[in-house]
Amino acid sequence: MIAPDMATMLSFVMTDAPVAAPILQLLLSKGVTQSFNAITVDSDTSTSDTLLLFATGKAPGTAPLTSLRDRRIGSFREALDAVLLDLAHQVVRDGEGARKFVEVRVNGAVSKASAKRIALSIANSPLVKTAIAGEDANWGRIVMAVGKAGEPADRDRLAISFGDIRVAANGERDPTYSEERVSAYMKNEAIVVTVDIGLGKGTDRVWTCDLTKEYVAINGDYRS
Repeated sequence: MIAPDMATMLSFVMTDAPVAAPILQLLLSKGVTQSFNAITVDSDTSTSDTLLLFATGKAPGTAPLTSLRDRRIGSFREALDAVLLDLAHQVVRDGEGARKFVEVRVNGAVSKASAKRIALSIANSPLVKTAIAGEDANWGRIVMAVGKAGEPADRDRLAISFGDIRVAANGERDPTYSEERVSAYMKNEAIVVTVDIGLGKGTDRVWTCDLTKEYVAINGDYRS
């Protein structure tokens, strides 16, 4: 049960910086958009999700941060976002039965929101995830997942890459496609799938893992 919004977990992040509670809430709400709310293992959400950010204010000689206009906020936000992203990635890597860490990038969508929905459609597709588990760069399944997202897309404009290897362009197999290169790439532990929709400037990314026999065994044996 790991999918946006959040996952089956209790997460606590603490800082000694003296940051006011309203500022912490604003930074956390923005930070989770591209971290905890951009991961999915199995598309199933949970009833017991919590992410809390605390500031003890114990950092010596530091004036309180009470405004987003404070010049120190930028560096604090960067550090916070980095921590949130690292923790979110750890959740995916620890997914039940997971062997592959997968980043799905979508470019060229009509909007950022559309790109996010397409990316999640790909990341949550059992056929895409099992293909990755089998180390198969099955781009036809990527096309399927783009189509079922219900977002604007044109098959004849799609470009699909695994890592830096473009396997499809203009809705067809790329003329430079190399089975040997892409097969070698799919053996990696970390896989990047990039899809260019070719319709606009919207872009987003999510993270997921493969779907293995171990996931089925773990959840098939589970008893409440």
